Amino acid sequence: MKRFVVGSAVRGLISGGRKCSTHVSKVVMVRHLEAVESRHEYVGGYGGFYWRRMMSSASAAPLKEQKEQKESAVAPSSVAEVKEKKSTDNSVAFSSYWGISKPNITREDGSEWPWNCFMPGDTYRADLTIDLTKHHVPKTPVDKVAYRTVKFLRVFTDLYFQNRHGCHAMMLETVAAVPGMVGGMLLHLRSLRKFQHAGGWIKALLEEAENERMHLMTVVELVKPKWHERLLVLTVQGVFFNAFFVLYVLSPKLAHRFVGYLEEEAVISYTEYLNAIENGKVENVPAPAIAIDYWRLPKDATLKDVITVIRADEAHHRDVNHFASDIHFQGKELKEAPAPLGYH
Repeated sequence: MKRFVVGSAVRGLISGGRKCSTHVSKVVMVRHLEAVESRHEYVGGYGGFYWRRMMSSASAAPLKEQKEQKESAVAPSSVAEVKEKKSTDNSVAFSSYWGISKPNITREDGSEWPWNCFMPGDTYRADLTIDLTKHHVPKTPVDKVAYRTVKFLRVFTDLYFQNRHGCHAMMLETVAAVPGMVGGMLLHLRSLRKFQHAGGWIKALLEEAENERMHLMTVVELVKPKWHERLLVLTVQGVFFNAFFVLYVLSPKLAHRFVGYLEEEAVISYTEYLNAIENGKVENVPAPAIAIDYWRLPKDATLKDVITVIRADEAHHRDVNHFASDIHFQGKELKEAPAPLGYH
């Protein structure tokens, strides 16, 4: 009898606790909904869809409209003006936790510097007095292999591009920008492994790669490559990068000699380009803005001026790579000779 009474009491307490907790949860939910209704911010939760349907049009203003109303109260006359200002105001530097902002750089005439891909310190005036007729006569077996390989590759490019000098230049620059990057990268890794300086040659080769890349950026402004030409660039660059990487690891002197002869052919190609401009076969259009700023050309510079400075750059690259190959032929390392920094 006593067990029956105790059991009934325990069951009553348990069932009462459940009812109490259910009642409390319902009260909390009702109070929550009342609070949300007073703020007009309820957009989800229990019965969200039904709640939105039952709200009056006056109290159911979308959150977006409320946000715009708040912005209009503290900003200019309308939200549209704010959005327009954000879209047109390019001078605002979006600073963050790191505190990095866009530097305020101007040209010599005081106008805003429009380029992010290079800075005024990267610009220069090309040395047009360089001897364009220099040629390294191949004597050793290494020289002959490099020279004949370049001449063999020249046959295919001439057959494919023929008189399309702009497209030929575009393809040439996508290839010519690879050796400097590969050589600089491998010298950089070697410097890290051996804990020694590279004599400035890392920077010299990377300068060459950057200069060739700017050639490409300029030529692309003049020649709009088609889809099959872009596909050809991807193929050639993929094959050439890996082949030259292996070549530089195995024989740096052969790699630099190969690039030296490649740059000799580039000088020849750009000379033919200039002849086509002078003969009227290629229109002497105004120079792209990027070329005017990069080579510090006059405002009225033309395509002829651009090709002239590019050809001078290629002649400098020819000298640098033949010089590097000669150092290796003497049984020395590049770090033992002064690097031609700034020698574009």
